[in-house]
Amino acid sequence: MTLPQHPSQFYIGGAWVDPAPGAQTLAVENPATEETVTHIACGTSADVDRATGAARDAWPAFMATPVAERIALLRRIHAAYLDRADDLAHAMTAEMGAPITFSHEAQVAAGDLHMAATIEAAERFAWEDTRGTTRLIREGIGVAALITPWNWPMNQIVCKVAPALAAGCTMVLKPSEIAPLSGLIFAEILHEAGVPPGVVNLVNGTGPEVGAAMSAHPMVDMVSFTGSTRAGVQVAVAAAPTVKRVAQELGGKSPNIILASADLDAAVAAGVDACMDNSGQSCDAPTRMFVPRDTYARALEAAAARADAKRVGDPLDSETDMGPLVSRAQFDKVQTLIEAGMAEGARLIAGGPGRPEGLNRGHFARPTVFGDVANTMTIAREEIFGPVLSVLPYDSVDDAVAMANDTVYGLAAYVQGAPDEARAVARRLQAGQVQINAPDWDVHAPFGGYKQSGNGREYADWAIHDFCELKALVGYGDD
Repeated sequence: MTLPQHPSQFYIGGAWVDPAPGAQTLAVENPATEETVTHIACGTSADVDRATGAARDAWPAFMATPVAERIALLRRIHAAYLDRADDLAHAMTAEMGAPITFSHEAQVAAGDLHMAATIEAAERFAWEDTRGTTRLIREGIGVAALITPWNWPMNQIVCKVAPALAAGCTMVLKPSEIAPLSGLIFAEILHEAGVPPGVVNLVNGTGPEVGAAMSAHPMVDMVSFTGSTRAGVQVAVAAAPTVKRVAQELGGKSPNIILASADLDAAVAAGVDACMDNSGQSCDAPTRMFVPRDTYARALEAAAARADAKRVGDPLDSETDMGPLVSRAQFDKVQTLIEAGMAEGARLIAGGPGRPEGLNRGHFARPTVFGDVANTMTIAREEIFGPVLSVLPYDSVDDAVAMANDTVYGLAAYVQGAPDEARAVARRLQAGQVQINAPDWDVHAPFGGYKQSGNGREYADWAIHDFCELKALVGYGDD
């Protein structure tokens, strides 16, 4: 694996620079081995000041850059990204434990797809148009603070950086301190591609220190945050005094309604896979599966068989289906919630507490399925962020929809069954994105949530809109 060349430095003003005096360091752990990979520097508000100043200084010139030049820059970044695909995949396997095949085919591929989708969207975007005698102009909002999570590093970094660049914004990026290696490599990619100095700056550090400073900084015009709902509230509070735009992609507790018209075995298998991909560490994972009561017993058997078949182990083994959870803290949280499910009366169908058999180190969790779950139980209410599925019976479609919507979250939902019936149910679900019959991933579809799952939308032209201000030139006249 090729490690980042500058783990103890930040990328500010087009150069790798040392942190401000007094910076602390943080170990980056491989969650499969519990060994330290490297150490990174943790920034302070002084580093945020420097990075934000560089972004502010660079913004007027970059905003004035023709759209065609910004698209050409994105193309160069895309090419450099693909050249470093293997380095990125191995970095994400080392920092967050994603199986190497999954790192290549999902983690790295996500950044590739987002870059291509943003380029396509920028080429057809309505940067200017006329209504009557008013000219409407969409231009970059200014300096954007981008705060990204550890679970899908390249997915979240690219789906923020690319549209921000397309819009003409400059930015300060804070990757997760838990999984920072891929973000550092991405900064190397940006430098190699010729991003002008100050347009993209990277400062590593913790949320309470660096994230809070970015959110409150008076020279930041917008914050784009992906993470927990709890942290999202803190970001919004910090941003409020300066009336920043805040785009948030937050937590989820996504329902998966399997209709009586579905192929039950296939639908259950697809639901288990979607729940447990990435070790269950996805905000839109379908962690609540609703099945008709008369097929409930069969559904539990199918779910248990699928979970038990998951190959959990060394993420560098190409045959591994599921790697470790990202950290000891995450492992402990998942174990606590599994034990809560058992204590509250849910029936363990597969998995359970502890590591899988034969694994005596690493933050590996057992693929776990619960039956006899009530929608009021902790495991049906809280976002677990681990490979834990709750299966609930329903008596009618109205019953299933009511339970599905009975949550503070609304990021995603899933429906499987006859197309016409599934479409009708999908319209009734309170979620920003509803997937019907396990479709292919669509990076041109807007992604974001209802309720406490956030606000704003990401991906392609939807994200470009979020990074733009709309100016109306009234009385401009005809073209």
